[in-house]
Amino acid sequence: MPIPAPRALALRTTGVTYPGAADQIRVVRADLRALLNGCPMADDVLVCASELATNAVLHSQSRLPGGTFTVRGKVSPGDYFWLEVEDEGGPWTPAVADPERGHGLDIMRSLADDWGIEGDHDGRTVWARFDWPSP
Repeated sequence: MPIPAPRALALRTTGVTYPGAADQIRVVRADLRALLNGCPMADDVLVCASELATNAVLHSQSRLPGGTFTVRGKVSPGDYFWLEVEDEGGPWTPAVADPERGHGLDIMRSLADDWGIEGDHDGRTVWARFDWPSP
């Protein structure tokens, strides 16, 4: 049975498009922090959002001049938080085994209750669901 959400929490959503630059990662976290107020899995969501936004600005065509990426979030108190990061795609190159890099999707696997990747080289969305903890 889910933990009842405080009455002050209602369904909240956001969708913001950011320039494809590394300095936007902290802006993404700040924007989501406000949406996540009162959400028990806020820290996990923020870590994953940072990883996905970083992937967008480092590994997708969003990093090119004029490129953008979009972050969407939805809080359904007592049920889940939904996160999406949409980038401008590009060739998919699986990470080479490197102990210093390439662990963003491993973080997603360990923190999100479910996640996936949709799209192709023209545009890609990575989504994650974080279930509200049981009592």
